[in-house]
Amino acid sequence: MMKKITIIFIFLLFTSGCGFEPLYSSKNNSNFSIEKISFVDNGDRTLNNYLKRNLNNYKRSELNNKIFLNIETIYTKNALSKNATATVNEYELTAKVIFRIQPNNKKFIFTQKKIIRNMDNNSDERDTELAIKQTFANIITNDLIQSLISSF
Repeated sequence: MMKKITIIFIFLLFTSGCGFEPLYSSKNNSNFSIEKISFVDNGDRTLNNYLKRNLNNYKRSELNNKIFLNIETIYTKNALSKNATATVNEYELTAKVIFRIQPNNKKFIFTQKKIIRNMDNNSDERDTELAIKQTFANIITNDLIQSLISSF
């Protein structure tokens, strides 16, 4: 018993100081602050909410390099295949987000795609689609921040 506790203690001792750091922990090293976020009216509301929540983490009043974002989201759900009874088997979910950055007049376009199978339970399908939208928003936000860091 004492041998097991000693082995576990040694293992924890060596792994606690390994220097692990999350991949996107350098987001605080950005030299810009997102001052204002505005969306085009006809975009997908859920995707817009996820994007806004993610981008609000980059609002910092102490920085002088302030940018303004105009965001247009285009979300589509297309049927890819149908069975003999004309029931859809697979969908392709596509999110295209266009960022217009002011005052630099830059434009970034990001697209994410995912193919999902039709589910018998509509509630499960809706939950899966919401999770995919959140994943799209996370990936697109990270891509935007990386592009902004490299351009400033």
